[in-house]
Amino acid sequence: MPDKGFVTRSYEETIAKGREIAAKLSPPVLVLLTGDLGSGKTTLTKGIISGLGAAREEDVTSPTFTLVHVFQNHCKVYHIDLYRVENFHDLESLGLEDALAEKAIVIVEWSERFTFRSDWPRVEIHLEHAGGDTRRIAISGLSLEKKST
Repeated sequence: MPDKGFVTRSYEETIAKGREIAAKLSPPVLVLLTGDLGSGKTTLTKGIISGLGAAREEDVTSPTFTLVHVFQNHCKVYHIDLYRVENFHDLESLGLEDALAEKAIVIVEWSERFTFRSDWPRVEIHLEHAGGDTRRIAISGLSLEKKST
């Protein structure tokens, strides 16, 4: 059950939502993304990673063929794409237990294929393509409410 649902109507709005999410993240945390091809997982990730100050938005690309990208600023950020992972052996060969052994932010696209157990806090984000540049984004495990002072 999602805590919050949003609709973005452009690439720029999806990036901005990613930056908003980044402002609420602190390591260690797993950010688990699900959604069909073209649903905006990598675009949202560009916003999260650039919002963390770990890389420029244009430097964040889908790690579909390399499977793992590592960025660092004030903390390590792993961007993992499991689209091409077919079995546990493939997953195990990525060395993700090393990422989970350090205080990091681990963003996983196609997270339904992520079978490692972790007691880290989890933020689950489901994205849906809703026609054109519109995306529906459901987030659970993270409060995006502004803190009152």
